[in-house]
Amino acid sequence: MYNRIAHIALVVKEYDEAIQFYTQKLDFIILEDTKIDEFKRWVVISPTGAKECSLLLAKAANEEQSKSVGNQTGGRVGFFLFTDDFNRDYAKLMNRGIKFVRPPKQEPYGVVAVFKDLYGNLWDLLEPNENNKGVISF
Repeated sequence: MYNRIAHIALVVKEYDEAIQFYTQKLDFIILEDTKIDEFKRWVVISPTGAKECSLLLAKAANEEQSKSVGNQTGGRVGFFLFTDDFNRDYAKLMNRGIKFVRPPKQEPYGVVAVFKDLYGNLWDLLEPNENNKGVISF
């Protein structure tokens, strides 16, 4: 049997501003952008080269959903962007105005820094070290 997580829903304020951030700041690509009705779209994005999981941008449809925009994981890091070259991508994101809230740090599993997306969700930028590429895989 083969199962996988296909999409993770990320609640956003507006589709287009989220698309702009993720494609222009993080170099994600749009896999699908389909209008469902006058209010709802099916927008799927992912990092270039991603093979498994992608983000489904889900526009907040009510007040309760709007409250979770930017804090979907209760203030914890909820998203993990792996890289094969931490220094290159860290410098690129810094130059693009991405706000890092924790500076780069060497951990037993690799080098990591924490940044915020346009809404305040926390992300790890992570390059696993050679010993952990099998445990923390690309």
